[in-house]
Amino acid sequence: MELLQTQNRHSIIVPQEEIVVGTNKAFIEANTLEVSLSHLKTDCTIPVFSKDNECTISHQEFIGTAYDCAKSIFSDYAVSMPEVRVSHIVKGRIPSAIGKPVKELKEHEKTIYYERMMFKIEIPDVYEMINGNLVKLTLGGVRAYNQENLYSKKTFEKFKFFIGFQNMVCCNMCVTSDGYVGEMRVGSLEDLKKQILEAIGSYQMQYHLESMKALTKHKLSERQFAQLIGRCRLYNYLPKKEKVEILPFLLNDGQINNVARAYYEDDSFCREDNGDITLWNFFNLLTSSNKSSYIDTFLDRSLNAHEITQALSNSLNNRTSVWYLN
Repeated sequence: MELLQTQNRHSIIVPQEEIVVGTNKAFIEANTLEVSLSHLKTDCTIPVFSKDNECTISHQEFIGTAYDCAKSIFSDYAVSMPEVRVSHIVKGRIPSAIGKPVKELKEHEKTIYYERMMFKIEIPDVYEMINGNLVKLTLGGVRAYNQENLYSKKTFEKFKFFIGFQNMVCCNMCVTSDGYVGEMRVGSLEDLKKQILEAIGSYQMQYHLESMKALTKHKLSERQFAQLIGRCRLYNYLPKKEKVEILPFLLNDGQINNVARAYYEDDSFCREDNGDITLWNFFNLLTSSNKSSYIDTFLDRSLNAHEITQALSNSLNNRTSVWYLN
């Protein structure tokens, strides 16, 4: 399998003094809460499809299936325990508590589940250094019940899965197109396992690493950066005829503002003294700003950040035109 043939833990050992150690930040922020697997298993109900009362695939089953796949494929490597974050709590109560005022509810009478969940699993022995930043191989997924029609009969369920790298200095997630499946449609855990294994097997890890390293070789001037930020803000207001011909930009205005602020203030990825900024730093400003996205949009915007930066890199490298820098 190409994933394991192109990498081994000995080929990328880095002297300790070269490793930049980041703070213990979350890989996604927004309104998320970190929870344990045991909490999902013991304290949370599982939604059903209301017309036939069939169970959905639970968050913990998704996580467990991905973890088993990782252990199977990376059998010669350490695999970290999943880190899980959730949002949009859905509250309920047991039948005997119907009609009780909220303030009189006892703990055992309350029920909860989380509408949205994201997790990541690190393969800590597979890592690389890019411009002084330690990046580790990471896989994970997203489940968002708001993208299911729970008022119908059981049908194919939707999941998102990714494998890529996490920049450990800032916990930014780096995702590329061949490492991301935006909609896995599955009918069972077996289907889910099969599609996760296929996604991991098709991931071109070495190509992803090389494309990120190449970002360090190109810089934007202060003028180019200012034009780029302006174009990003203009994108959402373009006429439809023009927009369809341009690579989409998915971050919102508030996130673009954060990128502009971080250009001056970020401790790790700000501009150089002359105003220039490498595409690697710009890419990390995008992925850092993306951490304020909701769980159900996070991975699509992560991929978009890579596509935008790669388009800029191709433009600078080949001296070709791209709308964001015209």
